[in-house]
Amino acid sequence: MRSAPVLRTAVAAALPVLALAANGKSTRYWDCCKPSCSWPGKAPVNQPVYACNAQFQRISDPMAKSGCDGGPAYSCADHTPWAVNDEFSYGFAATSIAGGSESSWCCACYELTFTSGPVAGKKMVVQSTSTGGDLGSNHFDLNIPGGGVGLFDGCTPQFGGLPGQRYGGISSRAECERFPEALKPGCYWRFDWFKNADNPSFSFRQVQCPAELVARTGCRRNDDGNFPVVSPPSSQPSTTSTSSSSSSSTTSSSIQQPTQPTSPGGCVSQKWGQCGGNGWSGCTSCEAGSTCTKVNEWYSQCM
Repeated sequence: MRSAPVLRTAVAAALPVLALAANGKSTRYWDCCKPSCSWPGKAPVNQPVYACNAQFQRISDPMAKSGCDGGPAYSCADHTPWAVNDEFSYGFAATSIAGGSESSWCCACYELTFTSGPVAGKKMVVQSTSTGGDLGSNHFDLNIPGGGVGLFDGCTPQFGGLPGQRYGGISSRAECERFPEALKPGCYWRFDWFKNADNPSFSFRQVQCPAELVARTGCRRNDDGNFPVVSPPSSQPSTTSTSSSSSSSTTSSSIQQPTQPTSPGGCVSQKWGQCGGNGWSGCTSCEAGSTCTKVNEWYSQCM
């Protein structure tokens, strides 16, 4: 669904700016395929979205065939969602938006304000990294490990398969433990910050892509500066209860972005914030009372 190399040799240098503001619907998936926006010539952007090999290392050849078609290119492990605080998250999605096309969607960013389910009122900014012929109008298919592979399955050639149903994925947080280490934080996010919401509705608008998302995909649209800037709302750091009815430890999905520098030595991450990992460029020190602890190669957290 996300991997067809539909190349466009003459993408318009400047597409009309659409002041998008509408209501949308969500689903979830993680098919492991090379994102469709990883192919060159799809849109007026600085570069295609990064793709990775089966070991989650970025590959340099944008023409590498998708793993869903027998090639070496797959989705990167850091194209998964993460929480900034209890009310705001970042992430990625495959999109199909009324009045546009892949050339206007690829690498665009959208602010979603959820209007139904347990996440009603929460916000999320996502970057479009793929599209698909099975998506409806104003449809965002959120990239969530454990959300089900959907129409195509690149996870079987990459890992020998992932747990869960083809559509819908896994049904419990405990099943995230069976995932590759690099995908566990994104899987936990679904059950922690996202509260296992089942395809919630939302309102959305196009916004300027935050640097945090561009750092993970490498892709920014040429018209990105025409859209409003959004910042995470001020609120308490995201934390997770450790009651006996929940997980026995604070989860890795409760990720904080770096705070401002507080000493000449550099910035400090808050408790439960990210402090390291493959590709991490933020703070590597933790506030007093917490220690930077390695969860896996891709993620270290202040605990």
